Amino acid sequence: MNNLQNIKNVYFLGIGGIGMSALARYFKYTGKNVAGYDRTRTALTDALQAEGVDVHFDDDIRYIPSRWNPGETLAVFTPALPDDHQELSWFREKPISLLKRAKVLGMICNEKNCVAVAGTHGKTTISTMTATILKQTQNGCGAFLGGVSKNFNSNFLFPPENSPWIVAEADEFDRSFLHLQPKLALVTSLDADHLDIYGDKSKIIESFEKFISQIKLDGSLVVKKGVDLDVMKTKARVLTYALGENADFHAIHPKLSSIGGYYTFDLKTPDGIISNCRMQYPGLINVENAVAAAALSFLAGATADEIKAGIEEYRGVIRRFDVRYRGDNQIYIDDYAHHPAELKAVILSVKALFPDRKVTGIFQPHLYSRTRDFSEEFAASLDLLDEAVLVPIYPAREEPIKGISSELILEKMTNPNKFLVEKNDVATLLSGQDTEIVITLGAGDIDGIASQIIDVLKSKK
Repeated sequence: MNNLQNIKNVYFLGIGGIGMSALARYFKYTGKNVAGYDRTRTALTDALQAEGVDVHFDDDIRYIPSRWNPGETLAVFTPALPDDHQELSWFREKPISLLKRAKVLGMICNEKNCVAVAGTHGKTTISTMTATILKQTQNGCGAFLGGVSKNFNSNFLFPPENSPWIVAEADEFDRSFLHLQPKLALVTSLDADHLDIYGDKSKIIESFEKFISQIKLDGSLVVKKGVDLDVMKTKARVLTYALGENADFHAIHPKLSSIGGYYTFDLKTPDGIISNCRMQYPGLINVENAVAAAALSFLAGATADEIKAGIEEYRGVIRRFDVRYRGDNQIYIDDYAHHPAELKAVILSVKALFPDRKVTGIFQPHLYSRTRDFSEEFAASLDLLDEAVLVPIYPAREEPIKGISSELILEKMTNPNKFLVEKNDVATLLSGQDTEIVITLGAGDIDGIASQIIDVLKSKK
């Protein structure tokens, strides 16, 4: 299938995934019939059902709409599905187009000027910040996001008819981003990750260099200064960004407000300085993310005033430095960080905001393979906490690996204030501890105990 023009029906296998649900919303908004399967009911699947999408939770081919014409139907699947999935097997045997999510995303985005945000960390925040800025420019934008924006209350932003721009998170998992041919691209970082897919870091770098080679000739690449990437692989214009050090785009004198814990800074661009940018969202790491988003927006034609307004308007993404509770003496932040470098960045940002407060982190490792590959690095990052709580590994798409558990990280930590408990025992543990700042960390379902944690913190007033 080379285009989507003749498609009237779209079926999603794994519709509740963050990327899949954004595509489902896109097709629903364009007038297609949309339905799909997911393993578990979530807030996202509830939202899709409220928007008129038929979602079911049993792997059963009887739920696949029989009235749909196969020649007018597209099935979209996620690589996270097991090979023996009944519905997936059914589609493989039928004369119905069956495509991976990443392929379909590329087909949509490559028809417009795609703004692709890549890198092993920061993609969701930067792409959402970029969409927040560009949305209120004259042309507006569309967006496929890797998280639920608090500004849009969605992970999808439908592009206005006259807008040439569409922002997309360029995911390196399963080499998905190689389906994109962006006009503007940004690379945040190149840490080793997804070694179950790539094998070693050299293959990750090779994949990113292939990605940047696909940028349109009249486009631009923005790279975080210091990232180990051979930019000669692209013929596009290359610019750099950084938090504080000299680069084409960087923050000048970021200052932490004494009220609210937010930052103000001046922004250096190739055209001069945008003075007095003000964030309403906490974390020094997010100043760096704002510089990246501003760089992409600048290259997409946003004015200095539009960039400033978008940065100030940004309210965050659910599960990204997400302040879930703020009491007089207790604060609770939830974050999706699941790689050692991400943990370090979040923990240091929290400690910079609250330098004299005790920080307790609850970490749920994501994937057995990632735990195996980075146990020492996870231990070093968690040692930055005043108190660390580990819960069992969230397996996601993996089967258990013998000898690999959260205890592997715990044993390598030097922090004496460390605990290993079941996820549902975290609230009980916290009730007996002296807490001030609490963070939940991980890409699994650790946020499912957020209400329990909030109840405990409220009881400590």
